[in-house]
Amino acid sequence: MRQLKYHEHKLLKQVNFLEWKKDQGHRETKVMRRYLITGREDYHKYNKMCGMVTKLVNIIKKLDAKDPFRIEMTEQLLDKLYNMGVIPTKKGLSLCDKLSVSSFCRRRLAVVMKRLKFAENLTEATTFIEQGRIL
Repeated sequence: MRQLKYHEHKLLKQVNFLEWKKDQGHRETKVMRRYLITGREDYHKYNKMCGMVTKLVNIIKKLDAKDPFRIEMTEQLLDKLYNMGVIPTKKGLSLCDKLSVSSFCRRRLAVVMKRLKFAENLTEATTFIEQGRIL
């Protein structure tokens, strides 16, 4: 590779290729590294789901508290998230408001295997899954 000319070097000083505005302060990379997510698409899917749940919670909160439709939708949403294992209890919409990508990542098979001590670490759990030893 050739050495950069003066003006090229000066231009490259102004641009930081490691930090982008849409990286959200490296939160994406931290979560991907912690839960050993290999593809960014998975993170973005979880992020979209969190956004949709937050949007739905805000719409439900705007309805009247005694409205039977609101009560029914709240119960359905809490049931769905609780059965998925994303929220710990069915107490209220405040838990759904604080939903994060990490709560979805904790429900991935490799993370559950590590927590239940079927594997020592996430890389080992991931290799078991990729090799087909865990179905």
